[in-house]
Amino acid sequence: MDKNARIYVAGHRGLVGSAIVRNLEGKGYANILKRTHAELDLTDAAAVDAFFAEHRPEYVFLAAAKVGGIVANNSYPAEFIRDNLAIQTNVIHSAWKHGVTRLMFLGSSCIYPKMAPQPMREDCLLTGPLEPTNRPYALAKIAGIEMCWSYNRQYGTKYLAVMPTNLYGPGDNYHPENSHVIPALLRKFHEAKQRGDSAVTIWGTGTPRREFLYSDDMADACVFLMNLDDDKYTSLLGSDESKTGRFEPPLVNVGVGEDVTIKELAELVGKVVGFEGELVFDTTKPDGTPRKLLDVSRLHSIGWVAHKKLNDGLNIAYADFNRFSR
Repeated sequence: MDKNARIYVAGHRGLVGSAIVRNLEGKGYANILKRTHAELDLTDAAAVDAFFAEHRPEYVFLAAAKVGGIVANNSYPAEFIRDNLAIQTNVIHSAWKHGVTRLMFLGSSCIYPKMAPQPMREDCLLTGPLEPTNRPYALAKIAGIEMCWSYNRQYGTKYLAVMPTNLYGPGDNYHPENSHVIPALLRKFHEAKQRGDSAVTIWGTGTPRREFLYSDDMADACVFLMNLDDDKYTSLLGSDESKTGRFEPPLVNVGVGEDVTIKELAELVGKVVGFEGELVFDTTKPDGTPRKLLDVSRLHSIGWVAHKKLNDGLNIAYADFNRFSR
């Protein structure tokens, strides 16, 4: 990408979008297009089309989405599928209509089957049933991958989907019910410490394994991929299965390649926060998918690896939470 290219970061206030903006600005990109939800409702097709017509972005990072943890996914399944389908449909279609050079669609590792072989390769997509607690969100993201794939096949676009593992970092959502596991645990342990509680209760058995990627690492991977030369980038855009007979979606996993149990994570968070009480696991609550470890060999093969260690990232995230909670 040229340093003066018009780059639209959809969802620039979110965890990933804000990290992408920081990464781009740090690399000297001077023409970053940003719109808040109040300025541009991405579920409004006419408004999205008008924005693209006026500003003609050359590159798009589609990081805007309705996201949340198990509680939010269970409580608002209709909103999770409806809003995400609308956002990605409007942005991807307008990108094609107005000649965007490259688009990157950000998904989630929940697109893979609940019982997918571990670690999960990109070709695990559509090979089995999804985890029911976040199926509406996962199906929306799968539809986004298929939309990128279909536009590439029919119109010759260059749209790439990237699937991050569980993310955390500065600018996270610390809502007590609608947040993901790391921000939820940071808040839970912090408040327990403030109250002087003797124990913290964690949902589930503590045995599921999860992989966690620092948000600025995710952003760096996204910018790295968007800047690949044409040959390398095009090689990631999949193939037309009707012609090749191969299932090759335009999909790249982004993760660290190692995981921890929820119990191990809770113990790490407790140490970072300075909570010295007991951990209690509420086994009446759902665990979710038993394991979600991404196979990141495709990304490693083209020259990118994650940098931030989990403990270091948790310390930064907790400092961010303390700023947030003031």
